[in-house]
Amino acid sequence: MIIPTYNEIESLPRQVAGVRLAVPDAHILVVDDGSPDGTGEWAETFAHSDEHVHILHRQAKQGLGVAYRSGFAWALERQYEVIVEMDADGSHRAQDLPLLLAEAGDHDLVIGSRWVRGGQVENWPFHRKFLSTNANRYVRLALGIKVKDATAGFRAYRAATLRQLDLAAVESQGYCFQVDMTWRTLLAGGSVAEVPITFVERDLGASKMSGAIIREALTKVTEWGIQRVWHKVFRAGR
Repeated sequence: MIIPTYNEIESLPRQVAGVRLAVPDAHILVVDDGSPDGTGEWAETFAHSDEHVHILHRQAKQGLGVAYRSGFAWALERQYEVIVEMDADGSHRAQDLPLLLAEAGDHDLVIGSRWVRGGQVENWPFHRKFLSTNANRYVRLALGIKVKDATAGFRAYRAATLRQLDLAAVESQGYCFQVDMTWRTLLAGGSVAEVPITFVERDLGASKMSGAIIREALTKVTEWGIQRVWHKVFRAGR
């Protein structure tokens, strides 16, 4: 379980405890981007008392995509077979982890989805729900895919799938990173499954959502969509 952190000292201990209870045999890697609030120090101390918890310290905040790529590399080097992305803030419930892991043996990517039948969100204002649902509609339209929640950050990859992808070429951040990885998995011929989860709005700490994250996702998905249409037209012309 890769959990990226930046100033999550309030929520991380609760999330780690939840994962250890829900999936006792799993290992947790906290990837901390030099949090000034002591998140990394807490994880370091806790890791000394629990062999299932590990810490990867990074010097500065460089974005979600870079943090996950670092976590992927760490996990792949150590021969883990299934690698999970999970937020530290509690929005991804630990009790939903077994649902993702149950499907990971049969699919290259399993997404904990808010927008499939049975999925739901709690404590979200209307504008957040509107933004997420319509962003995913745009992704499906632009890229021609069927995934309902391509922006979701609660997901499980098979290690063999990640080894097939050119992770060094992934420069996206935020929600765009999740779309990028979904798109690359599908282009590589991988199978993607969605399982319903309950997404709970954080009650501790501050959200990392920003206008820059939204603009990056809109710009890049539009570029990928144009490239997809162009390649389709080019092949038809040939």
